[in-house]
Amino acid sequence: MSEIGSHWFEGMADHMGEAYLRYTFTMGTVQEVDHIVEALNLTPGMRLLDVGCGPGRHAHELARRGVSVHGIDISQTFVDLATAGAPIGATFERMDARAMTFESEFDAVVCLCQGAFGLMTANGHDKVVLHGISAALKVGGRLALSAFNSYFAVKYHEAASFNADTGVAHEVTEIRNSVGQSKTADLWTGCYTPRELRLLMEEAGLTTDSISSVEPGAYGYGEPTVESPEYLLIASKTPFRR
Repeated sequence: MSEIGSHWFEGMADHMGEAYLRYTFTMGTVQEVDHIVEALNLTPGMRLLDVGCGPGRHAHELARRGVSVHGIDISQTFVDLATAGAPIGATFERMDARAMTFESEFDAVVCLCQGAFGLMTANGHDKVVLHGISAALKVGGRLALSAFNSYFAVKYHEAASFNADTGVAHEVTEIRNSVGQSKTADLWTGCYTPRELRLLMEEAGLTTDSISSVEPGAYGYGEPTVESPEYLLIASKTPFRR
């Protein structure tokens, strides 16, 4: 059984609760899943791990399409929300993505909307998360992972301060709960260039198949640019590597 640590994101999740699903960046779930199904060649009956699943919006949509999904998140609040009303084929548990113990169990993994990877930058834990993802995949299994674009953060994200040494953007933001009560919160998010992402994948035993410029609700195959807030990376676990 994996150990569960603590993380600053838990306080944010506890406050937002179901209100998380009212934020505009969560409104494009169906389009995002349409693209993920195509990009990962998902078919009914496949087993998929959703790392940093949040309240389960992607996992629920994938399960409705016949994919067997297991979601993990460090926030018990989000795990409870994901479990409530989950469709057949979607299961959830509280787990720290830095301490995953899966071994070659899944045909595919998704880590979307900065789900664990980009929020685990302290002490190189984004690399730890990637190694856990690689271990969870069967040989030939595929990964879809989104990450914030460093170039975009420097050029456009005026609300955040960007640390050039660590590649982490820090923003003091206001979050609201389901009854509209606001709370000030600190948000630290790792930002990446395509080259960094390819190197991280290689180090974790994954082969990068593509990197596309995307934004929430508009996933596609566009070439990486400075202008998109996020990148979507598709990678594969190649034989004899981890």
